[in-house]
Amino acid sequence: MDIKQIQELIKFVSRSGVNEVAIEQENFKITIKTNQAPTVVHATVPQAPLVQAAAPVATAPTAPAAATPAVPPAAEDTSKYITIKSPMIGTFYRSASPEKPMFVNVGDEISAGKVVCIIEAMKLFNEIESEVSGRIVKILVDNASPVEYDQPLFLVEPI
Repeated sequence: MDIKQIQELIKFVSRSGVNEVAIEQENFKITIKTNQAPTVVHATVPQAPLVQAAAPVATAPTAPAAATPAVPPAAEDTSKYITIKSPMIGTFYRSASPEKPMFVNVGDEISAGKVVCIIEAMKLFNEIESEVSGRIVKILVDNASPVEYDQPLFLVEPI
């Protein structure tokens, strides 16, 4: 890793709300800690006894979850909506600055070419314009959250 990559990693960690990140490669090890309130995230490979112990416990709650078919109809309902996706990796912002109003809210009508959000990538703020006309039904990403390429950002009901 070079210094720019390390600086970008530090900025990403501070924005994401994670308290500590450790990366280890062959000839390189880095740990980044922030002064934020601790957020505990464990990314470990589960051992066989833990998986076996978890399986019986998970079996009982699975039956009630299967009895409520609320998830499949929701997936079918979203098929009538158009998804606005992220054209790049970066940080999603709903407004130009914290004191400015949001570009769009749920229920707003938009037209093609209207700015719906900003994605910051490598210190460049890119305005994301809608390619469709319609009404915003759902905002799928929290403000100031990292987003991936092609990640759904908004659901739009065509008009």
